[in-house]
Amino acid sequence: MLHTFLLILAVLALLSIIFEEVTHINKAKTTLFLGCISWIALFVAAGDSTHQRLIQQRLSENLLEIATLWLFLMSTMTFVAYLNAKGMIQIIVAKLFPQQISVRMLMIQVALFSLGLSAICDNVTATLVSLGLLTTFQLDSHLKRRMAVLIIFAVNSGGVSLITGDVTTLMIFLDGHVHMVDLLLLVIPAAVAVILLAILFSLSAKGTVTAAPVQQQYETVDLVIALIFISTIILTMLLNILFGIPPVLTFLSGLSVMFLVGKTVHTDTEEIRILEYIRQVEYDTLLFFLGILLLVGMLKEIGVLDQLAQVYAGHNPDIANFVTGMGSALLDNVPLTAALLKADPQLELSGWLGLTYAVGVGGSLLVIGSASGIIAMSKVKELTFVSYLKYVPPLLLSYCTGYGLTLLLGHYLNH
Repeated sequence: MLHTFLLILAVLALLSIIFEEVTHINKAKTTLFLGCISWIALFVAAGDSTHQRLIQQRLSENLLEIATLWLFLMSTMTFVAYLNAKGMIQIIVAKLFPQQISVRMLMIQVALFSLGLSAICDNVTATLVSLGLLTTFQLDSHLKRRMAVLIIFAVNSGGVSLITGDVTTLMIFLDGHVHMVDLLLLVIPAAVAVILLAILFSLSAKGTVTAAPVQQQYETVDLVIALIFISTIILTMLLNILFGIPPVLTFLSGLSVMFLVGKTVHTDTEEIRILEYIRQVEYDTLLFFLGILLLVGMLKEIGVLDQLAQVYAGHNPDIANFVTGMGSALLDNVPLTAALLKADPQLELSGWLGLTYAVGVGGSLLVIGSASGIIAMSKVKELTFVSYLKYVPPLLLSYCTGYGLTLLLGHYLNH
């Protein structure tokens, strides 16, 4: 009875996201409410103090994961908010992209930019920076929505080939199932799939777009903070690989350096002080993450993810991986991957590479299926759950193409 009630809450949360445009109720509020209610129900149904303590321990673990993500998001968003407000992102785009460019070429260049950026830094940062590109070009709402969808797919695809790009790739690597050289080969199917999607999206696109004029005026401190941001991204990767330092700790350190630099250079009379850029972070996005992760933690607690792992183990790995990737569009891919690794399926290299690609890219099939999609939905008002659905056919075709190429590479390596 309890499990049925909790599953109903999860379905209601999904429906509240889908029909946000109809109900006009912010999805962050509904998911947070239902996520909290689900854990309250677990405590009420616990019965005895021993079980209650167990639920408390699981909730504390879940909240620790959420807090880590929150702090990481807050620090990256603050950097991006500052650089965007000071026009630094627009200046970088002006250096990389021509003042006037055809829509088709813009799509391919943005896709490759997002793909490459997400391979060397986390998906959250890659999404925020890539979406910042869109603000520099004069795009209509339809084109902006299509570009946002392309960025989501490219960002998720870029993360699968390096352990610095995606948490699930790192998890599979640390479990000893794939080597670094094997992962690097995934850049081939990932790039092919992204370019295919860019071509499909550009078939009906015509004309050229013009970048908004960029005032090449910035202070030395802005350049210094931009360098601090880039250095923080690089150090996040290096320190995590060499010493196992959590990315959130490195990014918070970088953020503190940014505050210290800002305090040293700027006067107290400045209209917006460096520290106050933290207030420009959109907390709706963070609340939405909180609600979603509370619900996913509840599903893990009642054993739904473990049941999925058992079903996975009973089917052909190539098919199971493909379906698992599609399932990651509904369930967070991190606990899903953790559950599968815990089940310890006996797979060949092609199976592990297929799983790595599937759980990394499959979340792109729905806008709520990845951190990149959730952030894009909060940043691009033209992008909603329903409007995203019309892009599922080309997304699915690109996902199938990338997955198929991954299997071919994997089977070649097996022999």
